Amino acid sequence: MAPQPASIRVLEGCRGDALPLAELLDAAVPTVLKGLAGDWGLVRAGRNGTQAAMDYLKSHSSGRPVQYSYGSPEVGGRPFYNDDLSALNCEVRRGGLDQVLDEIAAHLDEPRPPTYYVASQQVDACLPAMRADNDLDFAAHGIQAPPSVWIGNRVTASCHYDAPNNIAVCGVGRRRFTLFPPDQIGNLYPGPLDPTPGGQAVSVVDFARPDFERFPRFADALPNAQVAVLEPGDAIFIPSMWWHHVEGLEAFNVLVNYWWMSMPAWVPTPMHALYLAMWSLRDRPEREKQAWREVFEYYVFGPAGRAGEHLPEAARGMLAPVDETQARQLRAMLLARLNR
Repeated sequence: MAPQPASIRVLEGCRGDALPLAELLDAAVPTVLKGLAGDWGLVRAGRNGTQAAMDYLKSHSSGRPVQYSYGSPEVGGRPFYNDDLSALNCEVRRGGLDQVLDEIAAHLDEPRPPTYYVASQQVDACLPAMRADNDLDFAAHGIQAPPSVWIGNRVTASCHYDAPNNIAVCGVGRRRFTLFPPDQIGNLYPGPLDPTPGGQAVSVVDFARPDFERFPRFADALPNAQVAVLEPGDAIFIPSMWWHHVEGLEAFNVLVNYWWMSMPAWVPTPMHALYLAMWSLRDRPEREKQAWREVFEYYVFGPAGRAGEHLPEAARGMLAPVDETQARQLRAMLLARLNR
């Protein structure tokens, strides 16, 4: 794939103990944080070679089994679907991290190795001692963002979006990120909601060999792409809901990422609302859908305070900002109604 990348924002001189979170969230665009984790122990070990990086990970392993994806050489490093999109092309396995690292090492020099991908494993569970020398200081901002680790060979994570904000740190190897704004969803051809290769719907376009006859709107997405290649120690901020396609460019790659939400913990993911809307709204007659669109615009997508501004404060109820108590009441009400 040869996208026509737009310029991507780059911040130099950032430090892990002084994250510019307010600036990143205010700009709300993908941003490369050059050298943010250059002093991490993992990054330093990786500079001494693949084996040194693997030994570093082994020395910090908890010994607990990890979940990982395994695919035959025919998968080509792309955990994805079978031909009719009815099942995945990889199998989920569990094993010791040391074992997975040894299996990756055994195929390092092969042009088409089997695919090994330890994806989104909690660092505190599988590499608990590593945070002492490899971490970003989210706590200084009052944010709980426990890191996850991604370990594999030359693996491609197909284009997808995540609801939380994300800072992804390239620890070992290089990674290419291709990003698209949320309004490109229709040009990226999302696949099934279930099953999915990584828990989130992904684009079914093969970015390495796009079929423009089958997916013609993908050509309209490419001018909106932003592309960045991260070196070890670099990080990238991916705003909530931005689509991103991630390619591991080396025979061994490690990434650590931090997800965090901009809303309190008692506010659930909008995916629940999406599923409920598909169930209750999508297949209604068009005139009803358009009427409900106006209702949602008034209560949900318009200014947050508009629907209750003409009412006395004591009478606003759910039209006022939802606090933790109201969230529990609303959840109980919805469960009761859905279970009737």
